[in-house]
Amino acid sequence: MVYVGIPKGQADQEEEVLKTIQDGDSDELTIKRFTESREKPGALWHIYAAKDTEKIREFLKKVAEEQGQENPVDHDPIHDQSWYLDRSLRKRLHQEYGVQGWAIVQFLGDVVFIPAGAPHQARTGEVHNLYSCIKVAEDFVSPEHVKHCFWLTQEFRYLSHTHTNHEDKLQVKNVIYHAVKDAVGILRANESSLSRP
Repeated sequence: MVYVGIPKGQADQEEEVLKTIQDGDSDELTIKRFTESREKPGALWHIYAAKDTEKIREFLKKVAEEQGQENPVDHDPIHDQSWYLDRSLRKRLHQEYGVQGWAIVQFLGDVVFIPAGAPHQARTGEVHNLYSCIKVAEDFVSPEHVKHCFWLTQEFRYLSHTHTNHEDKLQVKNVIYHAVKDAVGILRANESSLSRP
């Protein structure tokens, strides 16, 4: 989070932000960062374990059906980013499916890493912005998560052709190809020193 702009002359906004942080199930240390340390909060994230993705997907489809919405085959309630799990839905998700996420308030200067495939809360895009803020986002593929990233790209293939997540933004196949190519190049360059006893 590189910038958080707090408007001047809006005394009630601070109370509203505090209420949002509290309703977002943030822990006491996070609340103290805002109330006592006077740090600038930029965004509220809710992040879930990748292993809970199918449970969350099933839950969102169930809630959509209860509200009379369709669940087209070529759409996905997680990738569509059309849901925001408010406090009551988060509580229900925990009670009915045993899924509980982590509430993270990103303050000015904080970095948030999201593991591959970890569903995260969407209200306006990916996070709930508390104030006007600028964040820098960068996708990356770590060796530990290549398999999961590849699985995600396969999942995206089943979305409609007009879906914003239909394409492989991470280009995982290219990442794997170039990683192997570089590893083989290094091995070949050092082949003579490797063969000596």
